Order: sequence, then structure tokens, then C-alpha cells
Amino acid sequence: MNILRIGLLQQHNTASRTDNMRRIAEGISDLARRGAELIILQELHNGLYFCQEERVDYFDQAEPIPGPSTQFYGELAKSLGVVIVTSLFEKRAPGLYHNTAVVIEKDGSIAGKYRKMHIPDDPAYYEKFYFTPGDLGFHPIDTSVGRLGVLVCWDQWYPEAARLMAMQGAQLLIYPTAIGYDSHDTPEEQQRQREAWTTVMRGHAVANGLPVVAVNRVGFETVSGEDKPYSPKEPGIRFWGSSFVAGPQGEWYHRASESEEESPVVEVDLDHGEQVRRWWPFLRDRRIDSYGGITRRFLDEDSSAPSPAHRTPEDSTG
Repeated sequence: MNILRIGLLQQHNTASRTDNMRRIAEGISDLARRGAELIILQELHNGLYFCQEERVDYFDQAEPIPGPSTQFYGELAKSLGVVIVTSLFEKRAPGLYHNTAVVIEKDGSIAGKYRKMHIPDDPAYYEKFYFTPGDLGFHPIDTSVGRLGVLVCWDQWYPEAARLMAMQGAQLLIYPTAIGYDSHDTPEEQQRQREAWTTVMRGHAVANGLPVVAVNRVGFETVSGEDKPYSPKEPGIRFWGSSFVAGPQGEWYHRASESEEESPVVEVDLDHGEQVRRWWPFLRDRRIDSYGGITRRFLDEDSSAPSPAHRTPEDSTG
């Protein structure tokens, strides 16, 4: 068995970046004391989820990588001997910004980074205003605790992203997340959406024979930072928490509260996925000769169909 102890930090953020980072540091320290070797933070964890509005002054929150946050979390990682998955608002150049996950090695160095590839643009999630789509591709990050397939939030709805990470040897799929309820929806619709969110990622676990970790924000946030009920004049998001760890057959290892902060430490056997893949060899049975259309936006009668693939002797034998 190859047991990895994973710490999740599901937190409610306020308008005070200093206070958020102080509480994150306390949470990381507590998780390390309880034996966590890998600690995963939620999406854009240093501040409020500012993408609820389109305002140019919010770009002032962005920072370079390396920069102040990577130094802050790097010092924590080194002092505690843990690997930390952070999620930062990256300023790459004037007018060029990314939503970037940075993995900090236990010696405090940057093991690698991933720039969010799929960028949403929905009411209260105006991310296309702020973030340039990632240009680093889908590549796992090697660390002292394993090869991590790090993706970010909206990426979690795309099986292609998870598959490409799995095909390059990722041992774990990780999703820092900021997702919540639309206050206009009925309670029934809100729960359908939350269940769809967990279901699709558990599907990635099953399809790829890998554990999946998602760490979400929790609590109500407005861009002003005031915790008050939703109103049409000042909208907000109630993040649904529910951070979780699922195994390579989609089984629950842990599922956090919808409404409360949590910091569980969850044990995952990284070797179990290999046994699952022996039972269910999906990678072996993929028909890679027949998937050419997947790289097109949509296949309809106006599209030119991909040329037929060369048939091999294996194909003719059924």
C-alpha cells in the first residue's frame, strides 16, 4: 500500500486578505500536525471571489509567480515539511492575467504550475473578464508525494482534461474550486446542481481509475465582504462547500459539510488505482483510431467528417 494523507481546507473567506491568509496558515499548520503530507486549498483562496463583478480595479489583486504568495506558502511548506496546492490570481504581464494553481514542494520551492484552461462566463462568474485561458496544457506535476493532476474548478466538467492527465501518469486528480448556488433557483434545482458537480468528477475517477479531490469554498460572499442574505441590488454567492475525496471507483472517502468550514485529513492508497485498472482496463480498450472527431467543436452535416482511419488487422478480427 502507498498511503498518502491528504489535508483539505474548506474555508469561508472575508474581505480581509490578511485575515484569510492568517486563517489559512493556521489551517495548514493544524493539518500538518495531524499528519497531512499534501494540503489542498480552494480556488482563489486569498480573498473574496471577486469575479461576481466586472471591475478593472480588481486586477490590482493579481501578483506575479514567483511572488508574495508563493513566498508565503513556500515558507509554510518548508517549515512544516508538506506539499501545498495553492490557487492564485497571476499577473503575467500588464493586461495578461491567469487563474493559476501553483504546487509548492516541501522544501518551499515551486514544483510546477497549471493555468486554468476552461474559463466560465456566467452570471456572478465573470471569469473571462479577468483570466486569459491557460497555455501550459494538461500536464501532471511531479512532487515528493506523487504525480499530481492539478486542474481548476470549471475544468472539472470536462472529461478530456481528466483523461489527458491520466494518460500522462497522474496518480491523483485535484480540483481547487469556487462553486455555489444561484439564489434564484429552487432548493430542488440547487441540490440537482450540487449532485451533478460531484457525479461528474466521480465519473472522472471511475473512467480513469484515479482518486479525485475537490476543495470548495463555503459560506455566503458578496464582493463587499458583508455576510448578508441575497438581494437583487447586491447579489452574492452561497458556496456549497461539499469538498470531497473519492476513490478510483467513485467511492466516497470523505464529503464535507455544505455550510461549515472543515479541515479533514483523508488517507488515500495511491496503489489501489492500479488494481482497479486491472479489473477495468479502460485505457487498454480505448479506440484511439476512431476518436478524431473529438478535436472538433461540433460534428454536424456542415462539418467535414474526419478521414477514415486506417484499419489494422486487429480491427478486422473484431
